[in-house]
Amino acid sequence: MNVPVRLGPRHLSILTYSKRFLDSARKDNDATEFMKKQANHNPTRLSDAVRQIYVHIPFCARICPYCAFYKELLDRSQTDRFCDGLLRELDWHQRDGQIAPVAIYFGGGTPTALTISQLKLLIGGFRDRLDLSQLVEWTVEANPGSVSGRKAETLRELGVNRISLGVQSWDNDLLGLLGREHNSTQAGESFRIFRAAGFSNISIDLMFGLPGQTQEQWRTTLDKTIACRPDHISTYCLTYEEDTDFFLRHSRGEFRSDHDTEAEFFEMTMSILENAGYAQYEISNYARPGFESVHNRAYWTGENYLGIGPSAFSTIGQQRWQNIANYSEYSDRLFSDRSPIASVEDLTAAIKRAERIAIGLRTRDGIPADLLDSFKTETNEFVGLGLLQRRNGNFALTRAGRCLADSVAEAFV
Repeated sequence: MNVPVRLGPRHLSILTYSKRFLDSARKDNDATEFMKKQANHNPTRLSDAVRQIYVHIPFCARICPYCAFYKELLDRSQTDRFCDGLLRELDWHQRDGQIAPVAIYFGGGTPTALTISQLKLLIGGFRDRLDLSQLVEWTVEANPGSVSGRKAETLRELGVNRISLGVQSWDNDLLGLLGREHNSTQAGESFRIFRAAGFSNISIDLMFGLPGQTQEQWRTTLDKTIACRPDHISTYCLTYEEDTDFFLRHSRGEFRSDHDTEAEFFEMTMSILENAGYAQYEISNYARPGFESVHNRAYWTGENYLGIGPSAFSTIGQQRWQNIANYSEYSDRLFSDRSPIASVEDLTAAIKRAERIAIGLRTRDGIPADLLDSFKTETNEFVGLGLLQRRNGNFALTRAGRCLADSVAEAFV
């Protein structure tokens, strides 16, 4: 998944933080005008600036009622052309230089909804076009309902070395509520298929705070996940995002949020996963030693990244832009040699600093102490309350502070 990246426990995105905490003007420019600006400052000269690539595959076999990311029902008649469009965008960005990524992430949507031949075309096209000499992590998101042994083996043969498996829950009733196309048996089988194909770096995604979910259900899901021995676990608290069916049901009173219950789920998660040997290196992310996500850590530390595909975000230096969130028009533009960019934002130093604080505080390492020099009163108060600590020249949240991460971050930005 591209920025917006999920940043639990309320999984707010970088841009959501900006909208919520920052009173800054955003500029939506015509893509043609943006391309004219490149004559003096060309953000597509990426070879010395970008080491992270995100690719958005919007297709899903079923639309989950809680998901606010751009997605479309799978249309087999359009996917070949769409894959060609993605490669055309990559070519478009490489006109002025080579891209040598450290991490590549295919998210969605459901990348594994593509056929084996389409995955070969797409991933093979990236391999042919990119300098992969520095690549250490290539992740593909997978849904258990679209996994097969042959597909898993193909991904491994093509150089993918990390899988993010969207299990969400091991409870079939909750999976039905979430609109997932898989059941718990398929989820377990999918994990075993990827292990058998040779994947030694598998992450499992889970969700808590679901309507009607009990602590026992969540504990069982954590226990079953640990029993699989994944290398990384992401746990996200459900949020009711606008433009989703769950948001409408929440607004009608069918679903209710209970922040105290969510906090209890979060505390349980930290205790159980840490006791099982998974270090919490970001509020929603836990890993065995050496298996922290390279891709996600780059987002959290403010590195440049290139987003490819419809709705994908990119941030290069002081500019952030988003591609058009319509896969058909996205492809049309690229096949007529036009920009897929829909909007552009010029980032100020204040915006960059605020995002660095809000996001960095959610990580285990925290943020450089000098970023909070102008907040002496607030910093001392949070230290006194036991929510913030100074460690190795950084300020980081304590265990108690992680439960109030949004409130702490809001005080500084």
